Order: sequence, then structure tokens, then C-alpha cells
Amino acid sequence: MSADPARRRTDAAPATAEEAALRAEVEALRSEIRRLEALADRDVLTPLYNRRAFLRELNRAIAFCQRYEAPACLLYLDLDGFKGVNDAAGHAAGDEALKRVADLILANIRESDAAARLGGDEFGVLLLQAGVDEGQAKAAALGALIGEIDVGAGVLGGAFGVRAWEGHEDAEQWLAEADAAMFVRKRAR
Repeated sequence: MSADPARRRTDAAPATAEEAALRAEVEALRSEIRRLEALADRDVLTPLYNRRAFLRELNRAIAFCQRYEAPACLLYLDLDGFKGVNDAAGHAAGDEALKRVADLILANIRESDAAARLGGDEFGVLLLQAGVDEGQAKAAALGALIGEIDVGAGVLGGAFGVRAWEGHEDAEQWLAEADAAMFVRKRAR
């Protein structure tokens, strides 16, 4: 028994339409997954990475530095006066201040670098192909710019901890060392 060619064509048409619909649905789902993954990596308030994504970027930088013997530097920023902004002007003003700091950081780093809001009023900046001197210069420049931000309840400031990559194999440890360096600077003031 041979199949009727006309019947094959009519059976193929619905299969092709169904296949096209399934392909479109799969692409829509893939697009939604990409959107959700991007949301999972971003801070809820600012355009910066969140802590989880930043640690991933630090691990990538560590692998890059190990493979190519390249320098990198990590900056850890804790804002000064932020609690006063929230207390005097409210949390909406505090949120606006955090957004302004995030925008300032992004505008003053290279596309190859990474920045994150690590939590509260703490930020991290990863500088690739930069040593401690470049890191300290960038911290000073960012600190000066942050000091120009008028949030209505005063001016912000910040303390930076600068830690060059020195063979670190653990992103959390590298971040903790930069945090400790920031704390030392903050206490010295």
C-alpha cells in the first residue's frame, strides 16, 4: 500500500505549523530564562552586579590572572554619612544616593572592569589589568567624585580598601582582605 502524496502534504502542513509554534515557544522560554538570569545577577536597586554575580566575576578574574600572569586590583567601598541621609531625608533619598554612587562608579570604570553593590552602602570594584598603584589612583578619583554628591542631607564620603591580586585562589578571601583594608582606612580617619 503506497501513501497518497496529496494526503502526505496535508498531514505535513499541520506538523510544520505545530513545529513552528513549538520553536517560537522554545525561543520565548529561552528569552525569559536569559531575562531572569540577568535579574538574578543584578542588584535590586542599582544597575550594578549583586554580591553573587560579583563573586563569579572575581573567580573569572582569578582564573584570568593565573593563566596570563595579569594584574588585577579590587576596591572595596563603604560610604560615610549614608545612615545620616536615611535618617534625615528618608529611605527614598538614601536609595537615590545609592543609585547616584552606582552610576558614578559605572561612568568611571572601563567596560572590562566590574562593579557591584555588595549590600547596604558597600560597593566593590574589580579593575582588570591594573595593579595596586592604579587601584589606589582609581579609589582616590572615585572618592573625590563621591564627595561631590550632594544628597540634600549633606555630602557623602567613603573609605576604600584596595587589594591587588597576589595569587589569591579564593574570591571570598580576596574580598575579605579588601574589606579589611577598607576598615583599617576608616578607623585611621
